[in-house]
Amino acid sequence: MPRDIIRVTIEDLSQFAKTLRSDLPNPPSHVETLSLIARAAGYRNFQHLREKNTPLPQANDKQVRRALRYFDETGVMVEWPIRRGVRELCVWAIWANLPSRQKFHEREISALIDTYTHFRDAAQIRRTLVDMGLLARESDGSNYQRIHKRPPAEAQVLIQRIAARQKERS
Repeated sequence: MPRDIIRVTIEDLSQFAKTLRSDLPNPPSHVETLSLIARAAGYRNFQHLREKNTPLPQANDKQVRRALRYFDETGVMVEWPIRRGVRELCVWAIWANLPSRQKFHEREISALIDTYTHFRDAAQIRRTLVDMGLLARESDGSNYQRIHKRPPAEAQVLIQRIAARQKERS
């Protein structure tokens, strides 16, 4: 008789181990339980499991929804947010559209930024990108280049949702 393959996703392995331990008559310690689970899943120990499955930070969905309001269905930013946290999150979405490994003169980068905004204030967005360390600028302001960084969890989700909106539209 063939075996059925049943996949299980465990949101919180620590809580899973605690629940499992509570059902055992002579439970091992919490750390030992985590290691037993890891070995049963094919890893050397719990540290090996963590190394191979780095936990992803959870995005603040409320913050993402706030930032998403500043973009239309085509992914263009419609206004400049007043709140700094929301503003910086929105700037990540513009940053994601900038080509990497390419240098731009001030007018070129401004024109590119303007394609992603309705309110046409490229200078403010450019300054914010530089201040956030997302855009490198020559000291004389002649050349700009996108700096590659890993966006925070909220920015990753925002970028994905904007892309999904654009895909639905086309």
